[in-house]
Amino acid sequence: MSSSSVSLKGVMAQAKVWTLKQHFTGFPKTSDFQLKEERLLSPKDGEILLEAVYLSVDPYMRPYSKVRMKEGDVMIGAQVAKVIQSKNPNFIVGSHVITHCGWRTHSLSDGSDLTPLLSDWPQDQPVSLAVGAIGMPGLTALYGLEEVCNIKEGETVLVNAAAGAVGSVVGQIAKIKGCRVVGCAGTDEKVSYLKELGFDEAFNYKTVSSLQKALEKASPDGYDCYFDNVGGDFSSVVMPLMKPFGRIAVCGSISMYNDVTTQTGPYIYQYMVFKQLRMEGFLVTRWEHKNPESLRRLLTWTREGKINCREHVTEGFLNMPSAFMGMLQGDNIGKAVVKM
Repeated sequence: MSSSSVSLKGVMAQAKVWTLKQHFTGFPKTSDFQLKEERLLSPKDGEILLEAVYLSVDPYMRPYSKVRMKEGDVMIGAQVAKVIQSKNPNFIVGSHVITHCGWRTHSLSDGSDLTPLLSDWPQDQPVSLAVGAIGMPGLTALYGLEEVCNIKEGETVLVNAAAGAVGSVVGQIAKIKGCRVVGCAGTDEKVSYLKELGFDEAFNYKTVSSLQKALEKASPDGYDCYFDNVGGDFSSVVMPLMKPFGRIAVCGSISMYNDVTTQTGPYIYQYMVFKQLRMEGFLVTRWEHKNPESLRRLLTWTREGKINCREHVTEGFLNMPSAFMGMLQGDNIGKAVVKM
């Protein structure tokens, strides 16, 4: 979307927005979304007019759409946006920011809800990484490992959905920290990618004859830490394989997001008690106060080549629903983004 599509003569801007036409039942459908247009007034004093550059599609949007949205709302989500008009001295025209205004091509802001890109953002790195490895997914990986799992050098870390936006960074940070890393993914191509990233063991959970045997083979001594993005049956299999005093960071449960009937699983209490495990769910916003320093660490690791940032890019705002649905069914390797 070029800024030529926006009226710059002081009247208004025409924005396209994707709304939630109806709440999802099971896996999302194209008919659950509706494309609308909005007219935005030109910025008043203190305001900024933004144009989307890259929009993020993430697993959390599926469960959050049920608990935090009503039908007719603009789909939630973050984007990297460019300032195209400004009456706020803190945001200059042409600069880039992170905004959580959802699936829209243009938005108005007073600046209070915006996060500028790091001032020393390298010219050879795409700004899309600000909603990827050097953004929320990267922070999620970092805090899950450091704050929840408290990983230590020499430990064995298991991560599922390991080729996704969060999981791929989890494995790489664990390697930086001197851990042994086992990753699981759903295609042979993804498994090859994990091996390229330096995972010590990786396998396709869809093709192994027994998930339990595959996990046992990958780490016969068990697992110190488990970074769970999937939930469901997968996690039930992992519990007996945790080492005493193991730590489990529960980041997501994508295997259950589209269920119409709530899953039931085996009781895990005996493993929690006798192995003295610690299992903790978390949201990345808990450590928001650490974000400036943490983002710089992620940026440094990326510059040094210690974190590889693969992206799955979909072209065009009109393809937001298909990009979202594709991400939910695992079409992406690395971070899924939509480029305007």
